[in-house]
Amino acid sequence: MSAPTQRPKVTAHEARQTAEAAREQDWHKPSFAKELFLGRFRLDLIHPHPLPADEDVRRGEAFLATLRTFCETRIDGARIEREARIPDETITGLKEIGALGMKIDTAYGGLGLTQLYYNRALALVGSASPAVGALLSAHQSIGVPQPLKLFGTQEQKDAFLPRLARTDLSAFLLTEPDVGSDPARLATTAVPEDDTYVLDGVKLWTTNGVVADLLVVMARVPASEGHRGGITAFVVEAGSPGITVEHRNAFMGLRGLENGVTRFHRVRVPASHRIGPEGSGLKIALTTLNTGRLSLPAACAGAAKWCLKIAREWSGVREQWGGPVARHEAVGTKISFIAATAFALEAVVDLASQLADEDRNDIRIEAALAKLYGSEKAWLIADELVQIRGGRGYETADSLAARGERAVPAEQLLRDLRINRIFEGSTEIMHLLIAREAVDAHLSVAGDLIDPATSLGDKAKAGVRAGGFYARWLPGLVAGPGQLPGAYGEFGDLAGHLRYVERTSRKLARSTFYAMSRWQGRMELKQAFLGRIVDIGAELFAMSAACVRAELLRTTGDHGREAHELADAFCRQARLRTEELFGRLWSNTDDLDRRIVDGVLDGRYTWLEAGIVDPGDDGPWIADATPGPSAEENVHRRIP
Repeated sequence: MSAPTQRPKVTAHEARQTAEAAREQDWHKPSFAKELFLGRFRLDLIHPHPLPADEDVRRGEAFLATLRTFCETRIDGARIEREARIPDETITGLKEIGALGMKIDTAYGGLGLTQLYYNRALALVGSASPAVGALLSAHQSIGVPQPLKLFGTQEQKDAFLPRLARTDLSAFLLTEPDVGSDPARLATTAVPEDDTYVLDGVKLWTTNGVVADLLVVMARVPASEGHRGGITAFVVEAGSPGITVEHRNAFMGLRGLENGVTRFHRVRVPASHRIGPEGSGLKIALTTLNTGRLSLPAACAGAAKWCLKIAREWSGVREQWGGPVARHEAVGTKISFIAATAFALEAVVDLASQLADEDRNDIRIEAALAKLYGSEKAWLIADELVQIRGGRGYETADSLAARGERAVPAEQLLRDLRINRIFEGSTEIMHLLIAREAVDAHLSVAGDLIDPATSLGDKAKAGVRAGGFYARWLPGLVAGPGQLPGAYGEFGDLAGHLRYVERTSRKLARSTFYAMSRWQGRMELKQAFLGRIVDIGAELFAMSAACVRAELLRTTGDHGREAHELADAFCRQARLRTEELFGRLWSNTDDLDRRIVDGVLDGRYTWLEAGIVDPGDDGPWIADATPGPSAEENVHRRIP
């Protein structure tokens, strides 16, 4: 048996089937966000705000203190930006303080931090250097430790987790030059041979891949006698014969990121290194990301807090037209947005993290919403900071320092944050992923009704099921606590916002139901509509988290009044955005946009491209990834 030289030919239907088979099919635990999309505001699932155990707090705070000292004394963010590399001594120092094992159990030599404190650690280290934060996140959130923790055998945990906790870096390899969010077309193969698998293929954008010691690799096992086949996960030693890191990629931001192109040519992997059964690779990847995605919004929350600090300090001393620029309304509204949204982003991350730690709720939608919302809002916050700083915001930190001013890396942060809208599921993919989960209850009872391939007999049975479900569900969307003036009174001045969330949740569910009734099987093609539905849900989730966090701080006496002020401002801003999104559900240019796109692709507007030159070259849009031996120098390097 030999590796194929061509990528699998996959239809749209087959691609959807692959994605559907990989997602978790059932809901065994309650989900606040899932209920929110169904028009049921289950405040009891998040309030009172869950809190960590005392021992978890003690251990977490102790490590944060150690990490803060390390960030202040041993991470030189400016040097990393200049040299486009994290110094070996910095990575060695992270190993020494146990930062590689933050999420690994103490039984394997890790620190055993909770998700809450792990995310706070990422926010802290990311404020010192986003590249260092990305290195630690890729290692633990999606690298080898997390899938082993969830799906590994005891033998695999014993063999690998102690290494990963202290000495070895890991990377996650799924993407290929011609495969992104459509894994059904995965071309890297793992062919069974005796008691091993032989890997062939090329992986792209392998974060940490340039310096990793251990890799988790997704490859397609061909179906054969005794082998179910399918996309499968493997732990692979990065130094194995046949592995070549052919290129270290350079990016717009995160210049210290050790990200590369990795080629596998007849790489032998012991069958004992397979994670889970054959064909379970995508399910392992998606399950890993359920909580792994929280690392990105954690970094975004930390970035937002730094932006607030710089905006406050700068706009208070910079004077124009007779006073500090902060006092001018044009700048003041930007500062208000930054402050209120920074509060909300931290509230979303902390709430989702604590829910993950308690493990009593299913947080797959909450984590996805946190990633979507955090990445989008942090980017806007950084953009507003650059605008507030004016020309100094566009100037590099080194240039500022060279002419005697404070080295504020605002433009660098803007570049560094941009990737978060793409990493671990682009905004567009997150919209579709969340929308699929949000309508799961509808598809479970009425999916056969809108599937043109379903027989008349099955449609009849589905009609009975759907009739029973909607007879119970639809009446609940008519009225609720959000229409009662005294509802949620314990939240004081924030009660009105929670009443709004409850009312709007029901309106959102009605809108979704109407759209499904109108478009039926064509609903999946209405991606712009689905994106707005998800964005409304994200605003409602963030409002809920902000109110619950503010009330927690009020009851604990920790800046409660100020927290209520920030939550109130955020909710008022979010309500305006939500109402705009509702207006665009039914009044938009979606149909016109599709016609324009057809015209662009058909070449009807090429005349508009006249009068320019294209500075790019004529190379291929997608690099050749034909399996075979490497002709490139291996740029993999091991950190001592």
